[in-house]
Amino acid sequence: MTDNTAEPIHQARVWSDERWTARVIKNEDDDGWAVAMLLHGESEPALVGPWTMGRDKKNPKPLDVSAFHTLVKTANEVLRRHEQQLHAQLNRNVTVTSDGRRIRVALNIVPDEEGATASLVAEDEFGEELGRAAVAPAFRLDVNTALAWITSGFDKPR
Repeated sequence: MTDNTAEPIHQARVWSDERWTARVIKNEDDDGWAVAMLLHGESEPALVGPWTMGRDKKNPKPLDVSAFHTLVKTANEVLRRHEQQLHAQLNRNVTVTSDGRRIRVALNIVPDEEGATASLVAEDEFGEELGRAAVAPAFRLDVNTALAWITSGFDKPR
């Protein structure tokens, strides 16, 4: 392993590879156990879920390679869904017909700690840009606002 990569850990309550760490923790809500999946470099776990009790019904079942791989797969799926949801929130589009032409209008929001920005972009069915305008991130894109913007000659919407 390189100096930038942590050594893998394979312990009963902590298991890691180059990208993920699974840590079995005491469940604060009851007498059971939970497992937290932490992506290296992140401060918050991507996934926290219940963990199975061991045979003695007091201690957690130890982590193993099979359980770790299942947890990694699940945590990756959670991250993928989160990214899809964020993309859907930041990028919306509608397709309208104006003067016999199909026009796709997209609202693209760029988040920023100092203030998000947003733009409207209109494209014809071949992907050629017809118009572009800066708008407020709270702009409501729907069929009516898209048609009004197209009809205005792509002037900046209010």
